Order: sequence, then structure tokens, then C-alpha cells
Amino acid sequence: MPKVIRDLSDTSSYWAAVWTMCAMPDVHVICDAPIGCYNLVATAVSNYTDVLPNIDNITPSVIRENEVGGSGTGTAVLQTYEALRDEGQLEGKHLIVVSTAESEMIGSDLSDLVSKLKPGTTFFHSESLSDDEWTGRDRVLQWLWENYGQAQAAGLEVEPGLVNIIGPTYGCFNAPADLHEVRRLIEGAGGRVNLVFPYETKLFDLAQLARAQINVVLYQEFGHTLAGTLGQPWLYAPLGIRQTTEFIEKLGRLLGTEETARAFIQHEKRTTLAAVWDLWKGPQSDWFATTNIGIVACGTYVDGLTAFLGDEMGMPIVFTASRPLRPGDLDNEGVRQQLHQNAPAFVFGSINEKIYLSEAGARHTNFIPAAFPGPIVRRSVGTPFMGYRGTVYLLQEIVNRLYEVLFNFLPVDTAYAQTRGSNGTKGAPTAPARPGNLPWEPEAKTLLDDAVEKVPFLSRISASRQLQMQVEALAHDENLAEVTVDLVEKVLSSK
Repeated sequence: MPKVIRDLSDTSSYWAAVWTMCAMPDVHVICDAPIGCYNLVATAVSNYTDVLPNIDNITPSVIRENEVGGSGTGTAVLQTYEALRDEGQLEGKHLIVVSTAESEMIGSDLSDLVSKLKPGTTFFHSESLSDDEWTGRDRVLQWLWENYGQAQAAGLEVEPGLVNIIGPTYGCFNAPADLHEVRRLIEGAGGRVNLVFPYETKLFDLAQLARAQINVVLYQEFGHTLAGTLGQPWLYAPLGIRQTTEFIEKLGRLLGTEETARAFIQHEKRTTLAAVWDLWKGPQSDWFATTNIGIVACGTYVDGLTAFLGDEMGMPIVFTASRPLRPGDLDNEGVRQQLHQNAPAFVFGSINEKIYLSEAGARHTNFIPAAFPGPIVRRSVGTPFMGYRGTVYLLQEIVNRLYEVLFNFLPVDTAYAQTRGSNGTKGAPTAPARPGNLPWEPEAKTLLDDAVEKVPFLSRISASRQLQMQVEALAHDENLAEVTVDLVEKVLSSK
């Protein structure tokens, strides 16, 4: 049987190029594309994830049938450029022409054409047909440096204490919050943030990357090539308590601010991390060892969440799957089957995993967004996964959702509910509560127990009680004095 690709987790390197370039205000991109490509990247995706208004520094060349049929896209790009120039939209902007899957399919190469446009215009072949967004981001960051920063950086000297943050772009899940926390850690360790590239950088200022003493790369998936090219020491941003402590200590050693870094760590232990100690050592402590987790996200989050929640908090990690796929990882269909067969108590993931849980009827599994595709907004700086504040946010999310599970154990005033109408006013009473404690066939009890075993541990008492009541209510309806296997199968098949 042919392998069916289900629910792509990653987009192409074209989106990566545009999300990276358009984050810089002094750039204008002409994407060599049909109108639909412009609409998707500059309207739908950024609206639904980064909460941005329509990106106004990108324009499509609007490929039509004539261009596809043989005339090529050069004329369309030239006309688009002339219209932008005449409208004054290119004043003070660097112009970059970017290929798309559509233009690459018909072999358009505009390297020569760009020399006839605005002086300094460049052409970026996005490799949309072959590379994913992670590879694309890494390549475009390096390309921007080589074309707009490297030569201009000649003669610039490194300034002690300056730190670059490389990586946050549009379309990166939770980038504002993680960036905010990593900046706080750098400053706490005694450093000064130089450039945040590309989020807070103008292309005109790109050469200033060379002035930093240290580079911090926000994600494992991209930015490392540029960090290596810059030639200064560099670190990955941390997740979890141990990684964050090691990050601050190493940053302090590299900056020569060891005492400042140590003092910051001690202050964080007394303040920010107090919430972690309180949650882990409090009455909730018994939950962590019995609450299992599945994680589907970028490798940065998969490794960081596994280290923090698994190794540090002692929570069982049932499965992980990195995006992009790493050797041995479950693909989307593998994740889907895992969640259908045995969903854990918590799943960190994207809308794909949320759909799979819904398909499986996994009502007792808590879903926590941890990746795009969405739609999910992560614009607040108060929801980091990284750093010390990330540990507090993550643990708070988990404990609050566990409280929600416990809420479902609470008895309700059924007598009151039965004498109220659907709008909360007195009305005709509903049917009386069903009698319970009917005898069960041994095979029926075994079938129920097997079903409950598939429910996350903390929810099993509630799930067992609910299923038992439903089965016995059905037995009462059918005037049976004993619960049979057929009744249990009928109830389970309706879930």
C-alpha cells in the first residue's frame, strides 16, 4: 500500500524566507508568486498566529497562465517593481526578490533581472520545493549576513559585554515570550543585548552583529550556521531549571561577570523559582509521578520539556516526536495511532494532535499548545517555555489542569438539578436517578476494567464511575437484572 502523508507539520522554506525577511522594517519583498501565495503568508498565517496586521512589505508578482505557459516571470516581476517604485513604496527599503514553489516549478531564475531593478536588489532562491521551514530559516539568516552584513562589518571590533540573540522570526511558536525571558536571563547574567535578529533588527544595521562578544541561538533547528560564521562563542537558549542555571553560569564565565551571574541565580531561586518549589513539594507532589505526557513539537521544545518535566519533575514521558522528524521519531500517522490507542494525561502539540485526540474521544487528556500549525496565538510575553519563568508557567498550566480533572470528581446536587428546568427555573422534574449496584457478569467487569486502563491515571476513578453508571442505566432501561458484556460493548462503542 502507498504511504499516505497526513497533516503536514512543517511548511516550506519559502515561508521561512518571507517570515524572516519581512520581520525587518527596511526590507520589501517581491515574491515571484501567484496572488494566493501572498494572501496566505501575509494575511492568514500571520493574522492567526502572530496577531499581526497584514504584512505590508511584501508584494506578489502575480504569476498568470502566460508566465507559466512559456514567457517566464521576469516581465511580471519587472512590472511589479515599477508599480512599487512609482507609488513610493521602495523609498528607504532594501528590495529582495524571492522565488516560490510555483516559480521554481517553471524554472524561473531572476538573478540577472534583479541587476536591472533598484540598485542593491538581490534574488533569493528559496528552495521551496526541497527544503522545510527550519532549513530555510537557517539558510536565509546566513544568506542575509553574507549579502548585507559581512562586508560592511569589516573593521568593526567586538565590544565586551554585548550579546546577540539569533532566531526569533514570524511563524515561530511562542517567540515573543521566549525572547522576553532569554533577554531577561542575559541581562541578569551581566550581559547587554546587542541585536535581536531578525525580530528587532533593520537590515541596514545587520553588520552590527559583528560587535557582539557572544551569540545566543534561540532554537536548535536554525541560527547555528550564522552563529558559527560570526566566530564568537555561542549558546543555545535553555529550558528547565538545570539548563537555565548552566546557561547563566556559562554566560557569566564568558562575559567575565561570574559574581553577577551567581547573584542572579540566587535571587531567582528565592523569587521566580519559589513557585516551582511550592508546587512540586506541596499537596500536588503525588501527581507528578503518576501523570504521563506526550510531546510533539520542534526539537528545542521536545528536548527541553523532556529534560524538565521528565528528568527534573519526574513525570513519565510516554512518547515524543520532533518536528522536523529526527531518526526514530513518530510521523504524524504514528502519533495519531499512539493517541488513538493510549492517550496520556497530557499532550503538548499542534492542532494536528488536538484533532487526533478529538478523533479518539480522549476526553480525559489535557491538550497544551506547543507548536504551530495553529490556530493558536502566542503574542503575550507571559507564556514562556524557556528559562526560569518558563518552568513556572509550564508547571502552573499542568497543575491547574489537574485541578480541573479533580473538579470532575466532585458530586453534584442531582436532586436540585432534577427539579429545575433547563434554564435554571423550577419546572417539570427530570427522570429519577437510575438505581446502581447491579450484579455484573465477570466478563463484563473485565471489559470495563480494560477500558478504564486506557484512561490517564488521575481520571480513572471518575471515568470508571461514569461508565458504570451509564451501563447500569442501560440495564435498567432494558429491564435486566444483571450487566452483560453486550451492554458494556454498546456503551463503549458510543464513546
